[in-house]
Amino acid sequence: MTLTIRSLMLATGLGAALTLPAAAQDTIRAVTAFPKQLAFSQSFLGFVDLVNERGKGIVQIDYMGGPEVFPQNQQMDAVKRGVVDMHYGPASFHLGTMPEADAWVGSTVTAAEARENGGLALMQEAFAEKLGVHLLGHIDSGIQFYIYTTSEPKRTEDGGVDLDGMQIRSQPIYKAFFESVGAVPISVPVPDVYTGLERNTFDGAGWPIVAIRDLSWDKFLKYRIDPGFFQTDLAIVVNPKKWDSLSEESKALLNEVAAEYEVTSYEQFQDVITETDAAVREGGLTVIDLQGDARDAYLDAAYDSAWQRMKEAGTPRYDALREAYYDR
Repeated sequence: MTLTIRSLMLATGLGAALTLPAAAQDTIRAVTAFPKQLAFSQSFLGFVDLVNERGKGIVQIDYMGGPEVFPQNQQMDAVKRGVVDMHYGPASFHLGTMPEADAWVGSTVTAAEARENGGLALMQEAFAEKLGVHLLGHIDSGIQFYIYTTSEPKRTEDGGVDLDGMQIRSQPIYKAFFESVGAVPISVPVPDVYTGLERNTFDGAGWPIVAIRDLSWDKFLKYRIDPGFFQTDLAIVVNPKKWDSLSEESKALLNEVAAEYEVTSYEQFQDVITETDAAVREGGLTVIDLQGDARDAYLDAAYDSAWQRMKEAGTPRYDALREAYYDR
């Protein structure tokens, strides 16, 4: 699957050459928050391949690696200080510093739509002010999160699910949501989740649909609660001084490829979602598909948790971001 994502990106019409004048070649050193083999990193490498193909003699991206190069929690600071030039990873890793990241978490529009309606410009302001980096783009949007469990959850009289007391592997973006539906959020580093599931240490996990098989968690997670909620918040950021030092040709190329890749990566991942869904169902996963009022209540609890968290953080961009990114 991961190789398919990268190769599909190159197979699109994005490979057409830009008709820009020749310039001295710029080089950008990049790192990813995830290991190279994960689907998301492979998608970013598709972006790198396109830039390098179209930017010969203009700009090239040198992929240095993932967490083995810099720990996840040091990568954004490394870009801010110019130790590396570019970073790809979740904006929500920095919620404590930049509460505006919840606009992407709680978004119901695509990255391309937000670029058109002014949402991206608002987020560029937030990234610059709060994190000290230049936001280039929001790729791989539209991938939702799901609650997976190892055993069948109880149902409520109104057709919902009763997760009361179930220990579910969580992360900060959906901790409040899990608590609102009765689950007990458990903080477990990704590399330790497989062992925890194997030993029945907890009862399930929240995770994006496309990556569940990459980590072999589908061996233990036998139930999925639909619908999905939230969406991926994966940013490409650049050190501001590095960005300012690039030639105008390099900036134009990077901006153009980023905008186009927001569309292409979204479309390609929709295909991957369909393929992954079919594969896990065939592999024995049972889907609990909530309907009617129970479905609406479930989604309201999820999205309200993200937007309420941002509102309580006091960002002056709250109203504008909600208008740009939320249309439920």
